[in-house]
Amino acid sequence: MSDDRVSERWSAWRREISLEEYRARFERIGADGKSAHGEADFIESLQPTSVLDAGCGMGRVAIELHRRGIEVEGVDLDPDLLAYARRDEPDVVWHEADLATMSLGRTYALVAMPGNVMIFCRVEDRGAVVATATAHLEADGLLVAGFTLEQKRDALTLEEYDGYCAAAGLSLGDRFATWDRQPYAGGDYAVSVHQRR
Repeated sequence: MSDDRVSERWSAWRREISLEEYRARFERIGADGKSAHGEADFIESLQPTSVLDAGCGMGRVAIELHRRGIEVEGVDLDPDLLAYARRDEPDVVWHEADLATMSLGRTYALVAMPGNVMIFCRVEDRGAVVATATAHLEADGLLVAGFTLEQKRDALTLEEYDGYCAAAGLSLGDRFATWDRQPYAGGDYAVSVHQRR
């Protein structure tokens, strides 16, 4: 996907990846008896009445939440990925929109960004992505994001992310090292749960 609304990192990933192979990887995980739905397990445990999967890609997490009876919608900027989502689950509402500027006309109990969304968006859009996600939250709604903590130029730190959240009116509720709730004590991945104040 070549688009001036996406980061060079995302464009590079799209150039390098076979979408069919990417989709098949998660199918193989499930076929091997391993859990491919740690993110959905985590989100379900928070008992949201509605979820927006922001940066939903092919819809893996949103589709699993839908199968569990949770009201969910998905949004992504990439029409190629959304085509897979729409084909696999036509009963879910899928939006094609930029996370930094989206206006979906409703709010949700929880907005989820599980797939390294924050490090794949453009650096200059990070604050706007958090602010726009927050604008789609109900009162006391939750923003849940998991992303890799890298040691490189333009890496997103937890301090930076927490700053975006605070500026948007969110406070940190919990932070974990994994989607299965291992305690966060440093490391290269974090799952953060912020709540609208």
